[in-house]
Parts: sequence; C-alpha cells; structure tokens
Amino acid sequence: MVKLESSWLKYLEEEFSKPYILALKNFLMEEKKAKSIYPAGSHIFRAFELTPLDQVKVVILGQDPYHGPNQAHGLSFSVPKGTQIPPSLRNIYKELQHDLGIDIPESGDLSEWAKRGVLLLNSTLTVEAYKAGSHQGKGWERFTDRVIELISDHRENIVFILWGAYAQSKIGLIDENRHLILSSAHPSPLSSHRGFFGSRPFSKTNHYLLLKGKDPISWEL
Repeated sequence: MVKLESSWLKYLEEEFSKPYILALKNFLMEEKKAKSIYPAGSHIFRAFELTPLDQVKVVILGQDPYHGPNQAHGLSFSVPKGTQIPPSLRNIYKELQHDLGIDIPESGDLSEWAKRGVLLLNSTLTVEAYKAGSHQGKGWERFTDRVIELISDHRENIVFILWGAYAQSKIGLIDENRHLILSSAHPSPLSSHRGFFGSRPFSKTNHYLLLKGKDPISWEL
C-alpha cells in the first residue's frame, strides 16, 4: 500500500493498521504474483493525490476501475490520454455538452477535474484484468465508505454525484442536511436514456456551489 496524501492521511492513517487493510494488502500481493491487476500500484490512490481533502468540492462515485489494458489510472470514469473513450464517459461528455454547451473533449483523461476539486472515487480501487468486479468484497468498500463518511463529517456543502443504483446505495453515509446529493441513472449505454440524459448534473453542481459562496467547477477539458 502506498501512503496517502497528507490531508487524507491525517484522518485515515489508523485505517492502514486495521486487520481488513492488512488482509487486503496480502490479497493484492498474492494476486499480483500470477495476474495482471489494474491500475498500476502507483495509481491506486491517485484520486487522493490529485484532490486533497481540504480541496474537495464534488465527489463523483464510481464502482470498479476499468479492467482493460491502459484504461484504469486511479480516477473513476477516467482513462489516460490516448486511450479510447469508454461508452459511459462518452455519454458523460454528451450530457456535459447538452448541459453547459461545452465541446466534447478529445481525451478521456479527467485529471484536470480532479485538480479542480472533483474527487473521482471508485468504491473498489483495484481489479483483475478482464474480470469486472473481481476485487469487490475484499476490503476496498470498507475503506472507501470511510472516505465518504469522512468527507460528509469534516467538510461542508459538498456535491455528491451518484449515478446508478450502486452509487446511490451509499446515500446513507452522507449527511443530506450538510451536502447536496445529485442522483440519476448511470451513464452506461444500458441505462443512460432512463434519466441520465437531461439530468444536468454539471450546472446543478455549480449553481449549488455558487449559492454556498464557493467558486464553481470549470468543467471544460
């Protein structure tokens, strides 16, 4: 396990000595002996590196990292520059264009959003190559649930964007009296036409941030 960025480590350091994290570390070490695991170890906690706790304005919650080669790089829904844009992200870009009139980006790299205060958090932070969901139930969810609770408890007026049933299952971790929750269908092609398109999450986020005296997110990439 790599160390977290300091503002996160202040609150999460004790997690790394708990039995479930030690078991997760051992699991990953064994998996890597015979299998390809994504993302690379140096990118597992990249969301935290790019978006320190005291800079979080928005949380976009995903489920698993992408499980194909050269896709996962530690940010939910994001892929590195030069990688084909996945279908869900393409739909996110379509809604961004419809919502704010922003041209659809040529790259699927969302690192700039992360640097502007958008925590792109997957619930599970690793996956075996070509096996979606393969690292679910191994301990990551307990860790990332703690992250969500930490943001809810220690920050004010954060926008939580929850796309799809899985992300919405985390609502109970968030204090709705202190934060805004935006829920809709998932941007996957299987569900995007059932309420994702037209949900306008980007303008709604910025409207809320402005109401609370915060600078809006620049969503243009």
